Amino acid sequence: MTSPTTTAPAPLSRLTEEEELFRATVREFAETEVKPFVHEMDEAAKFRPEIIAKFFELGLMGIEVPERFGGAAGSIFLATLAIEELARVDASAAIYVDVHNTLVNNAVLRWGSEEQHARYFPRMTADLLGAFALSEPASGSDAFALETKAEDKGDHWALTGRKFWITNGGEAGIFLVFANTDFAKGYKGITAFLVERDFPGFSVGKKENKLGIRASSTTELILEDCRVPKANVLGPVGQGYKIAIETLNEGRIGIGAQMLGVAQGALEAATGYVKERKQFGKAIAEFQGVQFQLGQMATELEAARLLVYNAARLKDQGQPFQREAAMAKLFSSQMADRTTSRCLELFGGYGYSKEYPAEKFYRDAKIGTIYEGTSNMQLQTIAKMLLK
Repeated sequence: MTSPTTTAPAPLSRLTEEEELFRATVREFAETEVKPFVHEMDEAAKFRPEIIAKFFELGLMGIEVPERFGGAAGSIFLATLAIEELARVDASAAIYVDVHNTLVNNAVLRWGSEEQHARYFPRMTADLLGAFALSEPASGSDAFALETKAEDKGDHWALTGRKFWITNGGEAGIFLVFANTDFAKGYKGITAFLVERDFPGFSVGKKENKLGIRASSTTELILEDCRVPKANVLGPVGQGYKIAIETLNEGRIGIGAQMLGVAQGALEAATGYVKERKQFGKAIAEFQGVQFQLGQMATELEAARLLVYNAARLKDQGQPFQREAAMAKLFSSQMADRTTSRCLELFGGYGYSKEYPAEKFYRDAKIGTIYEGTSNMQLQTIAKMLLK
């Protein structure tokens, strides 16, 4: 997929002609290549590998990566549009693209050496899927309570520990793993490593059976004296905490975009249904109570979209965006939770059935308030910055 030329930022939700074309291209792909298999993948809790291959073919897996490495040299705003459009059809599809771009590619692009760029980006834009491995059994919101250790063995590092809740874990070939090189230093001992799937001592463990985004693989990672070359340390030793924090700031924009898509898909489905469903001799869309709900949901969705787009445009302009990303992630995930619930109710009893899409949108929305920083963590971030 060809990236649009960078232009002056458009006012928030208004898109340039090139951005509209990009959005339309992704929407057509989602409708024709993903939508026919959504129910099947959700029921099987398995994503079709050929669709992941098509993500790469379409250029969706290297949106911000420079062209010389096979990327599109685009922006986080373009990634936001792609994630939103995919989530409108299937949140599981969106999260593959989201994690690969906003977390893994982003971290390598910002913190990787030129040698690492040349070694990995041509593969990461062609067929090598990435995963971000920070969470552990004892560290969730307290991400830096991690226990995975890294020992300096002279010519390599040996990583030992377990990672939990790793998105893309079932299919990824490259993992950004965080481990502590010196527990005496606390979080200042945390270091980032690029770990390939076939490195000795690395294996993928249990796959989670989840409520929502079921087709997306969420797995355990097991590291048993995993041998990692010295050349695969990402950034300086002891700077992993900084890499994780700054990478997750961008990742929250991606989650915000995912929630926009989920809510948009649910609202479109409900709007179509209420125009067809008849009660008391007329379509339920003619009842004022239903119209009020639709108006409220549309307004909240547009407000969330403005927050997400604003955070993305600030990031692309090189402006501070941490607070705005936290606000966007917080509000969009809460909005999606409310919107999908209301949409399910508008379907009545059918909304509770897997025959209609409402229940899947409802299930997929819930994770938005949890991963990449819970709502409480976003509120804390916003409050701390306000109190400064």
